[in-house]
Amino acid sequence: MSKRIELLAPAGDLERVKVAARYGADAVYCGGKELSLRTRAGNLTIEEIREAVRYAGKYGAKIYVTVNMVPRDEDVHEVRRYLKDLEDAGVSAIIVSSRYIAMLCKKAAPEMEVHISTQQSVTNSTGVKYWQSFGADRVVLARECTEEEISLIASHTGTDLEVFIHGGMCSGYSGRCVLSNYMSDRDANRGGCAQSCRWKYHDDQGHVISFGSKDLDASGHIPFFIDQGIASLKIEGRMKTAFYLASVVRSYRYLIDTYYKTGTLSDEDYRKAKYIMGNVQNRETYDGFLRGIPGKEGLIEPGARDTVAQDYIADIVSYDGESKTALIRMRNHLEEGEFAEVLGRDNRITPFEIRGMQDEEGTRKTVSNRPMELLRIAMPYECESGDYLRRVKL
Repeated sequence: MSKRIELLAPAGDLERVKVAARYGADAVYCGGKELSLRTRAGNLTIEEIREAVRYAGKYGAKIYVTVNMVPRDEDVHEVRRYLKDLEDAGVSAIIVSSRYIAMLCKKAAPEMEVHISTQQSVTNSTGVKYWQSFGADRVVLARECTEEEISLIASHTGTDLEVFIHGGMCSGYSGRCVLSNYMSDRDANRGGCAQSCRWKYHDDQGHVISFGSKDLDASGHIPFFIDQGIASLKIEGRMKTAFYLASVVRSYRYLIDTYYKTGTLSDEDYRKAKYIMGNVQNRETYDGFLRGIPGKEGLIEPGARDTVAQDYIADIVSYDGESKTALIRMRNHLEEGEFAEVLGRDNRITPFEIRGMQDEEGTRKTVSNRPMELLRIAMPYECESGDYLRRVKL
């Protein structure tokens, strides 16, 4: 077995960088304020990137920065300075789609690795070798690759390979889509995708037409990726919430660590990973192209609507071991007598009944329906700041 596989998590801002590192990501990728797609993500200033590097380092995690915008002439003069700023901040790698930026990085900021974005749609070993010739340290394979193709590429190249394992799938080939440009005048390849493929469309008879993809869930393929010597497993979702990120990262962390420890993943392991992740998916999932080119089973059902789960109850602000109570910041409706559990960094997720609810003045409460309200509740086991309280239906 080659070097240990990396779990790579997304982060749209500094808060989510910290969550990803704390919950077990080996590396976190984020966007800077410049030259990055996902302009609607918060993205990080150079000062915040420095803080991200420092914080992630406490957990042994690296920081990668996306510099994956397709640059126009007005962007080019800023690139050299920006790459040097990232290198000085301690960034381990940049993720790029431009050959110009890839080559420039090797000269202007040689301490950083260059990772080639999935936007380059690399689906074969020749494509990997092409980017290797320009100094690429890693190539992110197209999400359209099958297991068989990934295996062939891995056996014919010496470059680190990265594959997506979880999150949104694009209706365009590896993100090469201009639908958003035409439908909303927002340039998908400059960070403004409006996800027009997920809108509701109708044919001449009024029937709903769907051509948006279900989300990717490749958890069942973890042993394959590890055995093939893949360098990194990538979670998509810089626009996702911190709670979503904590749940997904911890679930995949469990699967990866269990496989390294035992050499196998049982049905019970997969059930546990699914339980750890909880109900954070707002769309149906499938395993993408890994088993072959999907048919209609990969499309969102016509008329299906995105759903937002209400399982996320509150953030844990602090825990008092003497009184065995926790101070929580509310996110969703909660009633005394409901059952909840704490999602934290360890693998213990134990349900308990909500009781002893009090507001900051010590007034007894039986219902909380005010977001961001601070409450104190009885907590039967230890937890810590940064953990999450989520609903359980027993």
